[in-house]
Amino acid sequence: MSTDDKLDPLRDGIDALDEQIQDLINRRAALAREIAEVKSTDGQATNFYRPDREAKVLRRISERNTGPLPDEEVVRLFREIMSACLALEKPLSIAFLGPEGTFTQAAALKHFGHSVTTQAMGGIDDVFREVEAGSADYGVVPVENSTEGVISHTLDQFQHSPLNICGEVEQRIHHHLLTQDGSLDAVQRVLAHQQALAQCHGWLDTHLPHAEHVAVSSNAEAARMIVDAPGNAAIAGEMAAELYNVAIAARNIEDQPDNTTRFLVIGTRNARPSGADKTSVLVSVHNRPGALSALLQPIASNGISMTRIESRPSRQGMWEYVFYIDLEGHRDDAPVAAALAELEAQAFAVKVLGSYPKAVL
Repeated sequence: MSTDDKLDPLRDGIDALDEQIQDLINRRAALAREIAEVKSTDGQATNFYRPDREAKVLRRISERNTGPLPDEEVVRLFREIMSACLALEKPLSIAFLGPEGTFTQAAALKHFGHSVTTQAMGGIDDVFREVEAGSADYGVVPVENSTEGVISHTLDQFQHSPLNICGEVEQRIHHHLLTQDGSLDAVQRVLAHQQALAQCHGWLDTHLPHAEHVAVSSNAEAARMIVDAPGNAAIAGEMAAELYNVAIAARNIEDQPDNTTRFLVIGTRNARPSGADKTSVLVSVHNRPGALSALLQPIASNGISMTRIESRPSRQGMWEYVFYIDLEGHRDDAPVAAALAELEAQAFAVKVLGSYPKAVL
């Protein structure tokens, strides 16, 4: 029996399954369109995207996956199906920290799928303003990196913004060294965002010890800048390399292999409980001894896990600070609600920035 004789029945089986998959996807899309009609009839035409509902669906998909495709790949495929179906209800516009080709854009597409329109903004404050003005449905901004810490400018925006956090994205960051011809031989300068330079410092010292490090506004901008600049290299991701048609001279040059950046999804609506949530809070306390200890007591006494706390200047007075706290659970969960009530009773000011589903793969 020839190889083709062995393969033909298998290929026929794949063809038959493809027909079934296509039919099921179209039936799913038809149901999504019916949902849009029901929402429009009931006056919910502006509430098409449900982050809590989407998180529940994707978690179930991951839990019931039996392979051979890994969970992350199966979730990615279903997210794209969900994105395309949602676009039949309401095409979403997503503002992100630009320019085109940044890791923030990659995070936006990972979270919402590719059936959305992405808008590159010049700064984090521009992303907030775009969503506040209603020119974008949601925004995506970086908030912390596993090796370099928090992005303070994002945290500061929440002091005066009315927007809510309604989702989070965790994106593994793989930095590549890009050059015009894929060679390291003529590299005299390496351009990148200052955080990327820090995250790749060890590799650069070993492989390009004499190259000058030049900090620019973003890694994608660095990739754009080397297009017509011989002797320059950029640190950026694969999306930027493809966008600006430059070669990858070295892959995965980050010093920490588990380098991950967390992004926040910001919008005007609150997310409902999904069963695995976080709540972010901004708390201002009086500057007096024991203030921080008293602040943490309601969290501990209600059995709530605190995943992060950061202090930032309050901008209200010298040596006055506000604390950004991430808690496990949703604000509607009884323990979290009790802790928030106690905080509000003793703190100078408490602002719940949002309760939202934890990142799904």
